[in-house]
Amino acid sequence: MQRRHLLTLAAAAAAAHSSAFAEGKPIRLVVPFPPGGATDITGRALTEPLARLLGQPVVVDNRGGAGGSIGMTEVARAAPDGLTFGVATVSTHGVNPAVYKKLPYDPIRDFAPVAELVKAPGVLVVNAALPVKDYAEFLRYLKANPGKLSYATPGTGTIGHMWGELFKSATGTFMLHIPYRGAGPALNDVVGGQVMVYFDQVAASLPHIQSGKLRALAVSWPKRLEVLPQVPTYAELGLAACNEPSWFGLVAPVGTPKPAIARVHEALVKALKEPAVRERLAAQGLFATGTTPEEFGAEVKAEIEKMQRVSAYAKITLD
Repeated sequence: MQRRHLLTLAAAAAAAHSSAFAEGKPIRLVVPFPPGGATDITGRALTEPLARLLGQPVVVDNRGGAGGSIGMTEVARAAPDGLTFGVATVSTHGVNPAVYKKLPYDPIRDFAPVAELVKAPGVLVVNAALPVKDYAEFLRYLKANPGKLSYATPGTGTIGHMWGELFKSATGTFMLHIPYRGAGPALNDVVGGQVMVYFDQVAASLPHIQSGKLRALAVSWPKRLEVLPQVPTYAELGLAACNEPSWFGLVAPVGTPKPAIARVHEALVKALKEPAVRERLAAQGLFATGTTPEEFGAEVKAEIEKMQRVSAYAKITLD
């Protein structure tokens, strides 16, 4: 009898949580970075189709700072009522857990995975003034001049930093790390020739590649990109470890009712298949995916393990 009573209470609680949808209350979509970046663009590309498919408003809430930790902490601490979701990234759910000694959230225990949203190919670029035409010449130059070249990043412990260290470990080369306060200043100095090497997402560097100011040497994608057909993938170059692109996904606070997650997941998969959404994302170098919650959860765990290996190799820790 006691067990039946507990099950009845649990069912009633789940129904109460799910009733929030029937009432048409707004869904808050927390983007853990400032407006204008790729994470924000991804979130905003989905608000209209999700609102239409779910029949309730979807509102973006930008909570930037601390490499995405502030926004993700906000999601982790939100009520698990099916009305708060967050855009997780390789940084928030891979890099941060690997490099920060203390993180206000646990990427596994504090969240329920919903789906991967997009993948974003990365690119290794060098300033066009560097006397190398392709990756083979770049590698020879690095090995002949250890420590002569520097690579810029948006900051210590960022995804660009981790990609750079992963490249160094995979090739047995050495470059000096130059951290900046953000991606904009870092990319500007590489374009200007103050620093020669940068590990970036294709979307940000593509205009400078097309203008001839930067030279692309490798991309992280399953096959060559249509916009850069002459640039080989890392896998083609024998660097399979570097060939994984970055990703953005959707998470909810742990304890969010499964029916609520299933409902949002169903709408999300439909939204990501809409041509207008796919085209809007592709214009920013973002490729719509839409996995199951289980697949995305496994991807997060694998990303953490990879970044922990890179962090240990490069001795990257942050307070």
